[in-house]
This record gives sequence, structure tokens and C-alpha cells, in this order.
Amino acid sequence: MKKITQIALLFFLVYSNVCAQQEKGIIGYDNWLNPWTEFKPNKIDYVQPTQILSGNITRDTKLYKGDTYLLLGDVFVTDSTTLTIEPGTIILGDFKTKGSLTITNGSKLIANGTHTDPIVFTSGRSLKKPGDWGGLFILGDAPTNKFGNEDALNYGLATSNSKAISYGGENIDSNSGILKYVRIEFAGKRTKDYGYFNGLTLAGVGQQTIIENVMVSYCEGNSFSVLGGNVNLEKLVSYKSSINDYEFNYGAQCKISNSLAVRSPYASGAEVSRCINAIAYDKEENVDLSKHQTNIQAENLTLLNLSNDLNYDIKIGLVNEAIYIGENTTFTIDKSVISGFNPAVILDNKISINSENLDKIGFTRTYFNNCKGNIFIKNNSNNEDLENWYGNRAFNNVYSKGPDSETFIDAKDSKRPDFRLRINRIFAANDDIEDND
Repeated sequence: MKKITQIALLFFLVYSNVCAQQEKGIIGYDNWLNPWTEFKPNKIDYVQPTQILSGNITRDTKLYKGDTYLLLGDVFVTDSTTLTIEPGTIILGDFKTKGSLTITNGSKLIANGTHTDPIVFTSGRSLKKPGDWGGLFILGDAPTNKFGNEDALNYGLATSNSKAISYGGENIDSNSGILKYVRIEFAGKRTKDYGYFNGLTLAGVGQQTIIENVMVSYCEGNSFSVLGGNVNLEKLVSYKSSINDYEFNYGAQCKISNSLAVRSPYASGAEVSRCINAIAYDKEENVDLSKHQTNIQAENLTLLNLSNDLNYDIKIGLVNEAIYIGENTTFTIDKSVISGFNPAVILDNKISINSENLDKIGFTRTYFNNCKGNIFIKNNSNNEDLENWYGNRAFNNVYSKGPDSETFIDAKDSKRPDFRLRINRIFAANDDIEDND
């Protein structure tokens, strides 16, 4: 009997260890990045296009895996049309015409790939670089905080009909389709008058739209840009974007969970770039403050700056904050990881430090690792009040300092990295992680 009990106990311990998973950062018993993601997209050669997409798509259309498609110029799916893309299909963005795809308000995109057969939007060049083509725009009729709710994209897209670039409305349940197991590579073209495109722009997208398992890599603009709307995002990946990984603006109501942002000091552009840029507006006079302002609820995010020499990269000004929060913005983050930034978080200097505002900005059960400072007000080096507030045991935040090799399962694998935390590696530090040398 004693022997049976010992065997049962041993089995229980082994089973518990196998099934255990870290609760902070991206989670999963398996590495959900495999096998649909690609961290070396410039090493993949695609066949020459067999079909061209251009102008307006005005009737229900399906793209097939057996063909390779070329986006020539600005392509619009209009007139309440559905564009369906078969798993494994490749869509190339034309470099010369800076191809883009816009799903207009009222139309749908059904891009439902699989984990073994993802749908890929990528550069049409043999030597691929960030900004080779435009990007993907999905427009819906969910609310924004703009006057009258509606707005229009301002990227210089070539259309004769302003309705093709309009978004916003009153429909929280707006359904723009499915984007699942999709990769978007080398997007973010730069225009002289309108700046950079984003990899994926969600404008006025409603909560019936499914956005899951989407990877944007090597984008010259923002990887993901959410303008208004009410949308749930899950298992997103932003890899080595030049500007922001996730940007939220114009009253976006968004839940984002189990998602990843990996930055590199040597991939960022000249302007300040962050993992998360959460703001309610660019100019206050352009929005209706009586409406819902930007509200972001984040859970199980991993925000990581990959650096071979973090202190040196910080010293020469290549590392910024991971998160920036603007005034009139509600932002909460729980059970997440912020590793390798300078500092972890900056709040806009128009945000007064009082109980009303701090109740709208929450950091709970979050692991701050290897950051040169934690939470600051912009242009204010004294963050004692914020440290006292968020350092309270009630928030259960953790402060530590450890190399990536000890913090993550395998962040250095260039082909199949694993950015989940190592189990039982977290410990609480006694002081703030702020190096002055």
C-alpha cells in the first residue's frame, strides 16, 4: 500500500510539473506561436503571382490557395461584398504601386487560416524590406469618439468615392468578418503627405468581428492600429515594428489578451516607438468628450525589448518606454510582462495624479523586469507617488532584473522562439530596477 501511495504521489508531481504553466505574460500549455508564425520572412521565396487584384471588388469573391495574388495599387472590397480567402493563400503587395487592401464599411473579409496553413500577406519583392507595400484596412460601423461618430481614413488611398474610406457609426456589434491565422509582413509604406501606413488598421470595427492569431512583422509603420470601435483581440504578435506595436485611438473600446510585442532597438524608426500607445485623440478639439473615450483592457501580454546590451542601448537613446497612456484614457493591464524598457510606462503629463485618474489606470499582477524605472509622468523624473501607489501589495506587481535567457523559455531561437515565462523563475526585488551607471 505504501509503495502504491509513493508511486501515485510521484505521478501526481510529474503530472503537475508537465501541466503547470506560468500565469503571467503569454500563456498556454504549448507554444501557440508554432507553427503558423514566421520570424525570418525575408528567407522565404514565394512563387510569381498568377492573379492580379486591382480597383474595386464589387461581388462576392474567393481567393484560392492554388493561386498567388498581387495587390496592384489600392484595392477596395465594396458594396456589402464578402471577400473569402482560402487557408494557405499568398497575397503579395506590389512595391511600385504600394498595394493595399481595404474592406469597406458594410463589407466583410473571411480570412480564416489554420495553424498549419496560415494566410500570408507579404512583399512582392525578392529582396523584402519594411514598407514595401501598403497594408490591410478593415472598416466597420461601430462607434468612435468623433463628433457625429463617423470619420474617414487619411492615408491618401486612391478612391473616387469617399464612402470607401469612411468608418464609424452606432453598431457596437458590427461584423467585418474573420481574420484568423494570418501573417502580414513588410507592410507600412511611407507617403509624402500622409506618413506611414499600418500593417493592420481596424477602424470602427465591432465586437462580432473575429481577430485572432494575427502576426505583423517588420512593418515600417504601426503593426496594429485600432481607431474607435469595440473589438476583442486575442493571440496577436507584433515583431520588430518600426513605430508602435499596438496603437489605440479615437475612443477604441478594446480587450486584448494573450498577445505579444517584440521590439528591437535596431529596428525602430527615428520617432518615438512603443509597444502600446493608448490615447483618446490627437487633438482634443476633434472629439466629443461626452462620448466614451479610449478604454483598453489588457491581460496576459508579453512586451519585450530584445537587446544584446541593454545598458548600452539605453545609454545611446535607442530604448523608449513600453507603454504610453494619454489623458482621458482608461487603461488596465493584468498578469503581464514588461521587460527591457526605459522606463516601463509613461503617463501623459496632463494626467493629474489623483485617485480618480489612478482608478482608471491599473497595473496588477504584472512582472516588471529589467526596466530602467517603472511608471513615470512624462518629463517628470520624480515618480515617488506612482511607485508608492502601484508598489502597494494589493496590486501584487513584481519587480525583478534578469537576463532573457533566464526569464523566457527560449527568446533567442531565431526560427521557433518561445516567449513564455520560465516557470518558478519570478522573484520579487527589494528595490526599483533603475541603473544609473
